[in-house]
Amino acid sequence: MPPLNVTIRPAEKTDLEAINRVIESAVTSWQLPERVKRLSLPSYRYDALDFDHLEMVVAEDNRHQIVGIAAWEEADSKKTPGEQKALLLHGIYVEPSLHHQGIGRRLFQSAEQAVYKHACHGLLVKAQNKASEFFITQGMSQLQADDDLRQYANRFWKAIIC
Repeated sequence: MPPLNVTIRPAEKTDLEAINRVIESAVTSWQLPERVKRLSLPSYRYDALDFDHLEMVVAEDNRHQIVGIAAWEEADSKKTPGEQKALLLHGIYVEPSLHHQGIGRRLFQSAEQAVYKHACHGLLVKAQNKASEFFITQGMSQLQADDDLRQYANRFWKAIIC
């Protein structure tokens, strides 16, 4: 199937309802117990204050419907390989019925472009188990977990040469 024609643009506060609808649709499609999804879903939703700390882009289809979202911020350098300046990708969410149509890849490319824009050295992501293959396909490498039990198990890194 050819990639869906989408436009990637900066997210606006007026997009919050549509953004959270996509996130809810994505999270509820994950293969997790229903209770886990229900309890964790509020932590994935964005609110107006998030625009003060995160950069967000949305994928919009030709009917101007938001079908995907990506968000990132500057990463804590103590948590990056070699303590390099990097962006932390909070997530890429795509309407589940539109998976495998290139939308996630386009959103990921926006995050990569932001790495250049901010003169960072790489992109870090903490991924759900099922998303690991996607991030590997985007050229990311899985980081080894250290002895810190608080460390997220599925962390991925992509070095970007500025």
